[in-house]
Amino acid sequence: MDLFEDPQPQQGNQPEYTVSELSGAVKRMIEGEFGLVRVRGEIGRVSRPSSGHMYFDLKDDRSVIAAVSWKGQVARMQVRPEEGMEVVATGRMTTFPGQSKYQLIVEDVAPAGAGALMAMLEKRRAALQAEGLFDPARKKPIPYLSGVIGVVTSPSGAVIRDILHRLRDRFPRHVLIWPVAVQGEKCAAEVAAAIRGFNAIEPGGPVPRPDLLIVARGGGSLEDLWGFNEEIVVRAAAASRIPLISAVGHETDTTLIDFASDRRAPTPTAAAEMAVPVRLDLLAAVDGFGARLSRAMAQEAERRRVRLSDLGRALPRLDMLLGGPGQRFDAVVQRLGGALGLMVTRKRGAYEARAGRLRPEALRALIAGRAERLQVLTARADTAMERRQERSHAGLDKWASRLAPALARLLSGAKTQIARDRDRLGVLASRLETAPAQRLARATERLDGLERMRKTLGYQATLARGYAVVRAGGAVITSAELAREAAALEIEFRDGRVTTGPGTSVAPSAEGPLRTPRKPRSREEGPDQGSLF
Repeated sequence: MDLFEDPQPQQGNQPEYTVSELSGAVKRMIEGEFGLVRVRGEIGRVSRPSSGHMYFDLKDDRSVIAAVSWKGQVARMQVRPEEGMEVVATGRMTTFPGQSKYQLIVEDVAPAGAGALMAMLEKRRAALQAEGLFDPARKKPIPYLSGVIGVVTSPSGAVIRDILHRLRDRFPRHVLIWPVAVQGEKCAAEVAAAIRGFNAIEPGGPVPRPDLLIVARGGGSLEDLWGFNEEIVVRAAAASRIPLISAVGHETDTTLIDFASDRRAPTPTAAAEMAVPVRLDLLAAVDGFGARLSRAMAQEAERRRVRLSDLGRALPRLDMLLGGPGQRFDAVVQRLGGALGLMVTRKRGAYEARAGRLRPEALRALIAGRAERLQVLTARADTAMERRQERSHAGLDKWASRLAPALARLLSGAKTQIARDRDRLGVLASRLETAPAQRLARATERLDGLERMRKTLGYQATLARGYAVVRAGGAVITSAELAREAAALEIEFRDGRVTTGPGTSVAPSAEGPLRTPRKPRSREEGPDQGSLF
């Protein structure tokens, strides 16, 4: 038995393919045979990933073909595929070797007849109506005479010329035109952006804000008007805060924007007629109203004059009104002279009667009577004052007898308190005299204790017991090895320092231990831990 199998001779004349070669051959065959095809079928599952490509299925009652449209192809489509639509897809067949399947690269999609478009349109209309976008309650009234009118249409078509011509004939207004594409794949996005753009204009800005919007386009087929059936356009029209008139197509054409707009016009010209009234009719109406007002004012003035005249005839004449009062006035004037004389006579009699009672004898008698009465009242007042003074003295003596013991007790208590305060003040004065001396003594005693502790803890006390500190070069030597390496040693005793080394010797100092600068010590060393021996 061989350890390795010998290659078997090739069977017949069949060539060998790699997987990639076979996949490439199939791809070339399919793409060459089906370079451009049109496939009719129903759209199944639709997928739109974030890349912008579109993946969907084309199917009939027996088979399914995978289809894909790249991002650029999707942007150019007039009709976007939706699940359930019956369409005719135009593209080319190819394979996808990564999954060993074939697929249709779709470049354009067209509805399979008007019936499919109408079915999709009805489905979309029902969905938007269920959201309330076509509710009549949300529609806004059209202004009677708009100051600024915004028109969303193509600037090169006959529609804008018809609108401007009709506005100029009826009532010239300020018109703002937002140019858009009214057909093709850009139509829906541009119309929706125009409606939102007009609504975004702030009142009082450099660009006047329209009071009314007109979305207009001429007639065409269902496919030509399809951009105005897109959901983005319908939602923009429904969300517009400015009243909007839809004038898309002829009178028999109906698009979804007609249901969402505030009013539908059968033609663009009719939309211009709805936007403004006829200026000459308004002038004629104003003139008619002015004439009617003048006639009404004249008639009212005449009516009031006649009424005043009638009321005036019902009033009495002036001489009749003033005759009676004048006669009464004359009678009073005639009676006034005699009445004045009679009044003077009466007053004089009253004066003489009073003057007779005011003779000097009567006055003297009156004065004498009043003087006697005054003397009697004076005597009574003196007596009353004496009695009241006696009563006051008696009451005062009574209160004085009651207050004498209390005043004595009060004075005795005050003297006792003064004596107590004087004794307490003497005690405090003596304590104040002795307090500084006692505090100074305690401070001196504490200071002496701290000094004794300092001397006990200092290393000089250790030197006095026979130890010494060895230094070399100003640093403390703590080992024999360092002492052998040093050139000279300085030894500190209790009574002085000695330096040892080649030819050096220092006698003890008579002034006591010398203090030399020491090397900074670490936390672990403690206070001057040198070599003690």
